[in-house]
Formats: sequence, structure tokens, C-alpha cells
Amino acid sequence: MRPEGSILADELHTLPVPPPPPAPPAAAATVTPGPLSQRTAVAASTTDNRSAQRRALANQEADRIEDLKASVHAELLKELGPHLYDADMDQSELDQRVRTVLAEVLSAQDRPLSNSDRARVTQEISDDILGYGPIDPYLRDPEVSEVMVNGHNDVWLEKSGRLTKAEAHFADEAHLRRTIDKIVSRIGRRVDESSPMVDARLPDGSRVNAIVPPLSIDGSALTIRKFATDPLTVADLITFGSLSPATADFLEACVRGRLNVIVSGGTGAGKTTTLNVLSSFIPSDERIVTIEDAAELQLNQDHVVRLESRPANIEGKGAVTIRDLVKNSLRMRPDRIVVGEVRDASALDMLQAMNTGHDGSICTLHSNGPRDTLARMETMVLMAGMDLPIRAIREQVASAVDLIVHQSRFKDGSRRITHITEVERMEGEVITLQDVFVFDNSAGFDENGRVLGRLRSTGLRPKFVEKLAYNNVAVDPALFRLDRA
Repeated sequence: MRPEGSILADELHTLPVPPPPPAPPAAAATVTPGPLSQRTAVAASTTDNRSAQRRALANQEADRIEDLKASVHAELLKELGPHLYDADMDQSELDQRVRTVLAEVLSAQDRPLSNSDRARVTQEISDDILGYGPIDPYLRDPEVSEVMVNGHNDVWLEKSGRLTKAEAHFADEAHLRRTIDKIVSRIGRRVDESSPMVDARLPDGSRVNAIVPPLSIDGSALTIRKFATDPLTVADLITFGSLSPATADFLEACVRGRLNVIVSGGTGAGKTTTLNVLSSFIPSDERIVTIEDAAELQLNQDHVVRLESRPANIEGKGAVTIRDLVKNSLRMRPDRIVVGEVRDASALDMLQAMNTGHDGSICTLHSNGPRDTLARMETMVLMAGMDLPIRAIREQVASAVDLIVHQSRFKDGSRRITHITEVERMEGEVITLQDVFVFDNSAGFDENGRVLGRLRSTGLRPKFVEKLAYNNVAVDPALFRLDRA
């Protein structure tokens, strides 16, 4: 017989085992993450990996396209050679030839290209060969007024007076330098370490400035101020609010009446545009000589002679300055002399021209206001090296200059004429000035920051009205009626 204790132990083994008690809530909160959290983490990791793979593939594709562009570009240069810079070849013929050879070279490539990639490569290489590389689309865009390249990887634009960063860049510094060389070589100028600064122009008259290392520390800098294919007219300036219809009539009378006019203002204030508009008032039966650093003026008269200064050659010789051209223009029987900008000793020769029978001359000058314009003119006359007393210079200025048209650029990007000022006469040691029209900004700005002011008459009648009458130009006295807000 088995002991009683053994029988009890066997019975206990056959009894069902009760389930474990449920875990308390606090314990449930501290358990390790369940399967759902693990799947979420794995999915997020997979998404990150796929994004990284897509970025890597995109970078590989971009590198492949860049390599393809470089090889096609090299093949194109081999095929066309010196034809690209043949001055006798018509531009349309060169364009057709480049596109034909480009299509042949792309077809011969052993790397497959999608239609979109082929179109992109064709456009970018065409821009590079025939135009100015990555900035070419912006030069074609009528809304862009200025293109600024601050090194090969930093391009900025001016649109409606505001600066915006462009989504474009040059491949490297060498690519940017090739573009600069292409621009300046077409007008017989150069830029290198021995001559690291240059002013030039594009075929359409757009102004170009380039400065390269070692003067430009972070890479070459290129600035292009575009000029519209159709130059702005006086009607455009009235529409933009730069001047009023009354002031436009008054300025037209001043130009036709052969007054000597200085257009002043700061950098980018629109002086050259205003000079172009004022020059359009010159009668078509007069001989006009224009003198500029880089030819920008676009006059529609029949009898216009355009002169352009020239920098020194690589030996430091052969420079022809604005002053030299002003002196030479006096022997060319001009009715009007129009100088793009007076910035040095040429001011003395300009004053002498205005005082020796060449009435109706017009020029521009950098300054901050009408009074400052006269001070700058005095300073530039002293740069001529003549030991002239200040009073003699001021008498020359008071005798030569009749009118100052001062222009400013406001914070909202608009460019407005702010002063139309008569230069009267000497009183003691001071030249007296009289404002005829002044910009009234008492209206302030609107909710978008746009200036609301406008030019208003001061109610003063200028003394040179008699001179205008002598030249058979009548001015309506109502123009000078006091204009109240």
C-alpha cells in the first residue's frame, strides 16, 4: 500500500491549475513596446532609407547630366571651333549651326536620355554657347531689371525694385569667367589679373560691370543692368508716377528751349532712363553727339553721333577718356552734347561747352540733392588740376547750368523725380537755387509700403522763362500755379 501522503500528492497533481491573476494597470503601462510600435518604427526607418536612396539617385542623375553636358560641350567646341567667335557670321546662321551640331552630338552619345533631359541639356548648352549660360533666361525675362552674380554659386535678381535670389548657378568659377570673357571680348575689352575691373555692355545696350579675383575675394562678381528693348517713353514715366503730365510738359519746353540740364541722383535712381527721355525731346533737325563710358542711350532722332570711351590696353596705353571725347566733340559741329555721366575732370570741359555756344547740353551726375549736385560739380572741376579759385568755378557753374532734375529711388523700389530746380545766379559767394517742382511725400505710404506722394508746383515762376521765349518756346503760366494737396 502507498502511504496516505502519496495518494494526496497524486490527487493534487490532477487538479486544474488556476490562471495567474491579471497584472495591475501600473504594470501594464511599463511593459515593452508592442508589435504595432515596432512596425511603425520599422516603417519610418524604411521611409527614411527610401528617401535617402531617392536623393542619392537624384544626385547621381544630376552628376550624370553635368558630365554629359561637359562632354557634349567639349565635342561642340571641337566641331565648330572658331566659328563661334566669327564676327562676320550672322547670329541666326550661327544659332542654326550650333543647334544642328548639338543634335548630332547628342544622338551619338551612348548614354540614353529621356525627352525632358534631352530638351534640358539642349537648352542649357545652347544658352552657354550662344548666350550667357545660367543667367540667359533672366536676361530674356522682361520683368527682371538687374542680374547680380556674387560668385559662381550665388545669383540674385531685381524685380520691381526688389531683390530676390535666383535658382541658378554656374558650374564653377571657370564657367563664370568664360561667360565674363565672352561679354567683354565682344566689345574689344578684357578682364584678367592685370586688369581685374571692366565696364562693358551687351548688344542690346545693357550695362555690364565685372570684377574678378584678387580684387573680388569670394570669386568673380558680375552685375548686369538690363535695358528694355523698347526704351521707356515720357508716357511710361507718367504711368509709373515718376513725374506728372505738367512736369513732363515743362521739361519738354526746357529741352526744346535749349536750356542746359543736369540730371542728378543716386546709384540706380533711374538717371539714364530720365536722360534718355529728355533727349527724346530734342528736335530731329539738330545734330546730337552722345558721349558715354558704355553706350546705353537709345535716341530715335536721325542725326546722332555716338561716342564711347576706351580703357587702356595691356601696356597701359591707348586710353580715351570722357574728357578727351568732350574736347573732341567741340570740333564736330554739335547742336547738342549729351554726356552719359560726368564723374571726373570732364566736368570742366562740359561747363566750358555749355558756356561757349553749345546750349541745350544734357548730362547726368551722382549726388544726393540739387545743392549737393553743385558741390560735386565744383569738386570734379578741381580734379582737372587747374588752380582755379572757388568763386570762379561757381560763376562758371551759375552761368552754364540752367536746370537740375533730381531723381531718387524710394524704399518700395519706385524711382521718382523729386526736385526740378532752377539755378539762378551768384549772390555773394553762394549760387542761389529755386525749386520749381518738389516731391510732396506728406501722404505717406499705403498698406503695401508704396509711396503715395507726387510732384507739386511750388508756385514760383522760373527766371529762365524769358530765355525760353527768346528761343520761341512758350510755357503755359498755369504750369506754375501753386499746387496744394
